[in-house]
Amino acid sequence: MDATTAAMNLPPKNPVLHWLIGLLGIALLCAAATPVLADTPDAAGAASLHAAYANLRERLDDSPFQRPIALDSQQSSDELRGDVHAVIEQPFALLSSAVTSADEWCKIMMLHLNVKHCTTAGGTGARTLTAYLGAKHPQPLQATHRLTFKHRLDAQSPRYVRVGLTADAGPFGMRDCRIVLEAIPLEPGRSFVHMSYAYGYGAATAFAMRAYFGTAASEKVGFTVVARRSDGQPVRVGGVRGALERNTMRYFLAIDAHLRSASAPAHAQLEQRLLDWFAATERYAPQLHELEQDDYLRMKQDEYRRLLAEL
Repeated sequence: MDATTAAMNLPPKNPVLHWLIGLLGIALLCAAATPVLADTPDAAGAASLHAAYANLRERLDDSPFQRPIALDSQQSSDELRGDVHAVIEQPFALLSSAVTSADEWCKIMMLHLNVKHCTTAGGTGARTLTAYLGAKHPQPLQATHRLTFKHRLDAQSPRYVRVGLTADAGPFGMRDCRIVLEAIPLEPGRSFVHMSYAYGYGAATAFAMRAYFGTAASEKVGFTVVARRSDGQPVRVGGVRGALERNTMRYFLAIDAHLRSASAPAHAQLEQRLLDWFAATERYAPQLHELEQDDYLRMKQDEYRRLLAEL
């Protein structure tokens, strides 16, 4: 169970802990992108990503994820950052078209357990995206927390794309949330993507992290191996970095599932996305399993119906 899930399930007699865990959960749901500067030319961005691909080939070919994925995370005293590099079996043109649309990002984010609703607003060049963050069970929108991003297309060409989502501030003291995704084409039908994210936090968030991961989520782990036991079994990163890695994977798998569903008939795309995302997360069940498939499908189908009713 991650922080937002725990927050929404706390008994009403514990409002302080409810607030602290909710604070952490909102922060952990910032996910996706790259730290490249916004004014980097297309050619420089593409060259940088090609260099990253060359440097990561060995890790990608020998990935513990049983597919070409490399996941990294960092934590400082006031900031968290995660990066995922991956080769996906999707044409670059399809990927570029999807990630440059704020409306498509809403569909992607909605696959995540804790994103209960998503809306967009504004015109060309000034789009915003608001994610409603909550628990893993059905709940009314008034019980969720909102996080609004500015949607920015930094670069788009036949050889490179970069999209940014930025939020200067969010609920419970979260600040400077930066969400970006960049990609390049490989051979026909394949693309190389880099998702990275970063956000700052203050003393209240740090306190919430220590409280939550010292108690309710002390057994939850991420993917990075930080040590080996005497029998050779891996010790995986825990705490806030572990939660960060879990959500990074959930969002990456959401992008992949969204793109895969494009080949299905329009009326079947939602079901295809939901089934693909759930199946993909179950490949990493020790880290990502939260709900049974029927419960997940029923909840998400209801949430998408609520979304469509407002369009």
